Amino acid sequence: MNSYRLLIILLITCVFVPKLYAADGTVKKTLRDTAKYDRVYTLETTMLGYIGSDGKRNPTLKASKGELVRVNIVNAELMTHDIVLEKGKVKSKVLVQKGDTSSITFKAVASDVYYCSIPGHRQAGMVGKIEVVEGPIKKEVISAGILPKKGGKTLNLDFESGTLRDWTVTGDAFSNPLVGPDASAVYEKDQHPGLTGKFFVSSGGTKNYKRTGTLTSVPFTVTQPFAAFKVSGGALQDTRIELVQADNQKVFFQITGSGRPNLQPVVVDMKPVMNKEIFIRIIDNETGISQIPYIGDDRMAHINFDDFAFYATKPNFPNELNPSDIIILPPLDPVVNSGLSGTEAAKAMSARPGFTVKLAAAEPDIVRPISFTIDHRGRLWVAEAHTYPIRAAEGQGKDRILIFEDTNGDGTLDKRTVFIEGLNLVSGIEVGMGGVWVGAAPNLLFIPVDKKTEKPAGPPQVVLDGWGYEDTHETINNLRWGPDGWLYGTHGVFTQSNVGATGTPDAQRTRMNAGVWRYHPTKKKFELFAEGTSNPWGIDFNDYGHPFVTVCVIPHMFHVIQGARYLRQAGNHFNPYTYDDIKQCGDHVHWIGDRGPHAGNFRSGSVGGGHAHAGAMFYLGSENWPAEYRNNIFMNNIHGARVNMDIPKRTGSGYVVSHGQDFLLTNDTWSQWLNFRYDQSGSVYAIDWYDKNQCHSPNPDVHQKTMGRIFKISHESDKWTQVDLSKASDKELVNYQLNKNDWYVREARQILQERGPNKKVHKLLKEILTNNPDVTRKLRALWALHVTQGLTEKDLLGLLDNESEYLRSWAIQLLAEDQNLSDAALAKFAQMAASDQSALVRLYLASAMQRTEPAKRWAVLEALLQHGEDKDDHNLPLMLWYAFEPTVPTNMEKALSMAAKAKFPVILQYATQRVAAVKSAESKKALLNLNEQLEKMGGHHKYHSIYEIINKAGR
Repeated sequence: MNSYRLLIILLITCVFVPKLYAADGTVKKTLRDTAKYDRVYTLETTMLGYIGSDGKRNPTLKASKGELVRVNIVNAELMTHDIVLEKGKVKSKVLVQKGDTSSITFKAVASDVYYCSIPGHRQAGMVGKIEVVEGPIKKEVISAGILPKKGGKTLNLDFESGTLRDWTVTGDAFSNPLVGPDASAVYEKDQHPGLTGKFFVSSGGTKNYKRTGTLTSVPFTVTQPFAAFKVSGGALQDTRIELVQADNQKVFFQITGSGRPNLQPVVVDMKPVMNKEIFIRIIDNETGISQIPYIGDDRMAHINFDDFAFYATKPNFPNELNPSDIIILPPLDPVVNSGLSGTEAAKAMSARPGFTVKLAAAEPDIVRPISFTIDHRGRLWVAEAHTYPIRAAEGQGKDRILIFEDTNGDGTLDKRTVFIEGLNLVSGIEVGMGGVWVGAAPNLLFIPVDKKTEKPAGPPQVVLDGWGYEDTHETINNLRWGPDGWLYGTHGVFTQSNVGATGTPDAQRTRMNAGVWRYHPTKKKFELFAEGTSNPWGIDFNDYGHPFVTVCVIPHMFHVIQGARYLRQAGNHFNPYTYDDIKQCGDHVHWIGDRGPHAGNFRSGSVGGGHAHAGAMFYLGSENWPAEYRNNIFMNNIHGARVNMDIPKRTGSGYVVSHGQDFLLTNDTWSQWLNFRYDQSGSVYAIDWYDKNQCHSPNPDVHQKTMGRIFKISHESDKWTQVDLSKASDKELVNYQLNKNDWYVREARQILQERGPNKKVHKLLKEILTNNPDVTRKLRALWALHVTQGLTEKDLLGLLDNESEYLRSWAIQLLAEDQNLSDAALAKFAQMAASDQSALVRLYLASAMQRTEPAKRWAVLEALLQHGEDKDDHNLPLMLWYAFEPTVPTNMEKALSMAAKAKFPVILQYATQRVAAVKSAESKKALLNLNEQLEKMGGHHKYHSIYEIINKAGR
């Protein structure tokens, strides 16, 4: 759905807290009591890092040993922050609002690290050092610089003449650039650039930031090996200082501002241009004007400069600004529209050649569409989320489900029916198996449908409860039937759920936050299929039945493997012995990554648009669509106002997913497509939440309440047909498994599942499975046989020798579905684990072992662990560890011996850690025996890290 759970209102603008510093830059007494503490520091908290009073990012805080130190923090933005000492275990309260303050106090005993404990913030760069020294702290003394000369005259490169002598101006940014000690002419009154002389030069400050232009010095000769100057202002591609070699116009050094007003020194090695002429060019081509409705102008879109001088030796400034301290952002993407009518919005979109976009429905007929599906008649079932973002009191829900239909093929959804009203906090919908499945935390509901009237045949039934909704855009969502007949869905990281049938004790429920889950409609079983990621808001299956999810904030693309544990945005995995998790299979992100995903919002057009992804669709529709789109995955990029298309390629046991050409640009900052699906013609429908605010907020007034759209994207070859697959015969439904449009395949399979076992159906499907030359058609037949209970264990065991790795792997998954593998299956699995040449098959075996009791896993795992060719595979090393870990405490000696022989280095390391964690006499003995085994195997250096674990455990 939308993006990160915290509001990001500014892209780069660094907001400074009023009344924090006195006019001379010192900390005001309101934040400290000097009588109590030996040393006091005050830091601003931002996603860029902790900022010292002199502008230094994550400054090293020094203290003499034994001093009582206080560190104040002041929140400089609308984000949550805190400060924690890693070793000292001291933690401040969490800052929530801009301007909030807190502090930590500690005695300086040993050097330490300070950081922000809010999930993801340390990784984003909020971390610094505390250095404790013996004796007093010496103050650095910097020698005076040497001002450059030309023709025997000292150049005005420090502006102390009060003029622009020796400089040439273009544009209007430097029409009135000199700023004195009173910076209020161009800065807010509480912003202090830290001027040391009489003047510095600015391209506009925060009051005139919209101006652009350049300021260029006269050429002069480099006479010393080092130079330094001061700079501040925007950390933007178009606000920068350039040092240029005069004879060839080559830029040999450049730097932007840091995103703050504090002037900081920059040191440049001038030896490569010694005795050559250079000149200084100050550039401001950034207006800072934001076309994004909910994001204000970037008031730091300017550049400040002062005090260029030469130095005989490298000066050591305590607050030196290094290029590595700055994360530079490109100009804003040109997204030109906002607040359009539905008709205008469709016209404003840029589609690929051969495609058109049409408005299928809009407000007031559809408002706040949060989820939808397409049924066996090609009708859209759409959930309207009027209750979001706060769940209403019981019985007061305002959500409803609508049915839309195009009755004449003109692309307009001209028939609209209200199916049900009064639902509460709806976030997901799917139809099938005799009714409508609705995610509405804390419940997964089933609403039976009267087939004659197509109205509810009874009240909503609670199938499962315990779904959390602490964060109402990260709860149960995106319901979709899997090829195996299970109902799949996704769930976000910041909501905690404990799911089970009504009345199930807590201990027997399934805990989950971020991940993919599934529920079987007839077996009434619920499972956590895979754990991790961030806030997945899209799931779909490719032509081989492999699921993928698209997520927000962290890297966006994950091939979902049963039993896998993936990179998490926040929190810990439920199993404390996970040790590491599987990273995304995408080889890219869609945002400017170095500064965190939020900073790339509407500045990431060149890489795909931004970090918030919603919806997932493998296009398997019309055969007449260009081949470049088939079996590739589409997702909407909310902050990019576009539909991304990523291209999966089989590699090893899984996939590498690359960025393809974006499929469509909405050119509208309000567009928020949440999902899309293709219909019987191959055309794609998309629902658009359409909201000025692009980020989730628990404040209902932040979100629009009266808008919503449905768009239809069609290729020129699409031909509308009116269908009703419920009227098809069993034989026709079987034949639909061969259709080139997977809409027919999925809908027909789902109807066959609802109709139940049928020997004639099974015979026809087995004929396809046996004789069709296309493995994807064989898979369709296999899945249809499975959902109609047409497969025996003998059938599946026979498929384990099939020439196709896809059929072998799916046979493994289906045999292990009920978590009760027979001895015959286990024996065959062990044989395959040793000899099967497919990494994909070995991956499915690792998954199946997680669904097998630990005592029966040994033979299969022992064989899998000998495949050294898999040691660098994206998935297998950790998937094998997840399967192996539960066996370790059951027989530690055996586990360690097996791990020592494994061709996967991580297995031995993690198995040793796992045994050490047991902390018993038996575990210590097992570790000692391992030590002896490793000595006999030789290579003490090779096992250095293992010896360290063993020695630590033995203390």
